[in-house]
Amino acid sequence: MSTAGPTAPALADEEEDGDFDSGSDEEQGAGAAAPPEARRIPAELAGLRADLVLGRLYPEYSRSRLQDWMRAGRVHVDGGVVGQRDKLWTGQLATIEPPPPAELGEILPEAIALQLVHEDDTLMVVHKPAGLVVHPGNGNRSGTLQNALLHHDPALAGVPRAGIVHRLDKDTSGLMVVARTLSAHIDLVRQLQARTVRRHYAAVVSGQPAGDGFVDAPIGRHPTQRTRMAVVRGGRPARTWYVLQRQLGGCALLECRLETGRTHQIRVHMQHIGHPMIGDPVYGPSAAVLRTLPPAARSFPRQALHAFRLGLVHPASGADLQWEIPLEPDLQALLEQLAT
Repeated sequence: MSTAGPTAPALADEEEDGDFDSGSDEEQGAGAAAPPEARRIPAELAGLRADLVLGRLYPEYSRSRLQDWMRAGRVHVDGGVVGQRDKLWTGQLATIEPPPPAELGEILPEAIALQLVHEDDTLMVVHKPAGLVVHPGNGNRSGTLQNALLHHDPALAGVPRAGIVHRLDKDTSGLMVVARTLSAHIDLVRQLQARTVRRHYAAVVSGQPAGDGFVDAPIGRHPTQRTRMAVVRGGRPARTWYVLQRQLGGCALLECRLETGRTHQIRVHMQHIGHPMIGDPVYGPSAAVLRTLPPAARSFPRQALHAFRLGLVHPASGADLQWEIPLEPDLQALLEQLAT
């Protein structure tokens, strides 16, 4: 894939919702290990609301999870229960009592094959196939990447979400990084929040974009269809860069780069600009548009999205690393059929 095209701006230091990153609306409990250590409120956070302070002190947990624990009385400051809007001050001592594993639901190791692109003592880079769910959810406690990771490395039971710091949708294939230690998990979450993790995707969309582009449109829950995301006023900032690679018989191959990482971001943004993704059952082309597309595009069984490149700073060595994998065979076959 080419990286030619518009030059992206410097990445901003803001909170990121992530494909799983620092936590999303779809987050599910992943089981608790030992309680996190007590942490003192530094001077630079003095006078801020508790939910903001705790989010900075404990970046390994999403703010939504910390808020849930505060509502449940599981967060204490100087020995007393603290509310979300209470202000905290320099030198106060914060402690967290996560729910016991039984309350979150036990997630068991399972012997599910992993495609490892890289592995060391600090992190793993996994090639997730389409069809594999990343983490257990309600009514879906097994057969996930998280179950597979716990089988591959039982020590991951001591890391939040078994080391998962970002998510790919079930039917999106490609690269994911997994932290093997708590310190690596914290570091990678911070890199995601700072938007220094480089995530590039191949996407096959309908229509023929005129060229390279940039989508800057906020994403939130759809106002009436609560299982969907949408570009909405008041949504969370979302930015996607794309580079036109090839035009293919009423479709196009794009290289997309996430500047933020909202739930379903690329899929929602492509629909928003009038080029919905091929094979997407939720945000894909309308029936009328589908009738105009080649048979291969009409019958493709999943969203045509593949995370082919991942770059980050190694939490232990500080080395700037990058991994890249080829397109999945089904996507390659789709491109070949569209090109004929």
